[in-house]
Amino acid sequence: MAHVTAAERRPQLIKAAIALMAREGVAAGSTRAIAAELGVAQATVHYTFGTKEDLYRAVMEQLSQDLLAQVRESAPAEAGFEETLAALTGALWRTVGEQPASHQLLTELTMYALRTPALHEALESHFRQAHEVAAQLVTEAAERTGQRLAASPDTVARFLLAGFDGLVLQRLALPDEEAELHVVRALAAGAAALAGGTLGLPRAADA
Repeated sequence: MAHVTAAERRPQLIKAAIALMAREGVAAGSTRAIAAELGVAQATVHYTFGTKEDLYRAVMEQLSQDLLAQVRESAPAEAGFEETLAALTGALWRTVGEQPASHQLLTELTMYALRTPALHEALESHFRQAHEVAAQLVTEAAERTGQRLAASPDTVARFLLAGFDGLVLQRLALPDEEAELHVVRALAAGAAALAGGTLGLPRAADA
């Protein structure tokens, strides 16, 4: 049998871990079960990743990169600022409908990581990457359209992602597609208003 290097085995194990945990949950993702999913020895998982937490970190990174790449690809080239934010928010929400298992797995991994010190850094990196990509897309849209930003791109990104994360939880627990679409549109409009300075936020002293 041909030797498979760790570099070649790594993406195979990540794919197997995602398939297994998306189907059966994070609790089922032992190194033994993931190895069996791919049909390799358990030692192969530890040789390639070191620990289960290292593999979980790689799974979070892969899921995030895949979802963010889809959103990046949806960025319109000629639309106005508000239309661009609406398109990006809509594209992000479509991934929930198209890949619900991936979003549920990311949510479960987030909760697991909060209770697992070895994954705190991975969790922080996951959220930082999402914020950075969202802020960059907001910046690019503003520069392309000449939109003056009254709020920082990071603030707009946090607003968008906070609303999105809440919607994902609602979809998982109490789905309502019609209501969700209204909220997604409102979220995009709110982000555009925040960016443009027309959201009507109270003064700090009044908050």
